[in-house]
Amino acid sequence: MSLLKTIEQDMKEAMKSGDTLRADTLKMVKTDIMYEKAKTGEDLSEETVLEVVTRAAKKRRESMEEFRKGNREDLAEKEEKEHEIIQTYLPEMMSEEEVAAHVDKAIAAAGAVSKKDFGRIMGPLMKELKGKADGGIVKKLLSQKLGD
Repeated sequence: MSLLKTIEQDMKEAMKSGDTLRADTLKMVKTDIMYEKAKTGEDLSEETVLEVVTRAAKKRRESMEEFRKGNREDLAEKEEKEHEIIQTYLPEMMSEEEVAAHVDKAIAAAGAVSKKDFGRIMGPLMKELKGKADGGIVKKLLSQKLGD
């Protein structure tokens, strides 16, 4: 079953069971997907749907951090719960150690030794790890290894 169909089915089940947080969160994600579909005017590939869901998770994670900085723990907790719901629709992310191994391999393959090589390595590395690793972790590790 496609990711969109799974989200739609789970949304209906959440509405029937009275789980309003889950239902509302999945409605927002479905709206994001439908917006993306309207922009292109075509059916979305599974990869594109996954990108939209990943963006929704990232948005919740960033909001959570900002609410915590502003001492709004109540709103941060809501965002955290939404993030956990969305996260269940994403593939398992790589651990920091696994990402570090990929970063080391990319640096060795490029023969890079300075932070000037960051952009030359980051682009292809993110294409390779798309949907498998958090971009923030990749950026942090690459910066550290190239001598931030």
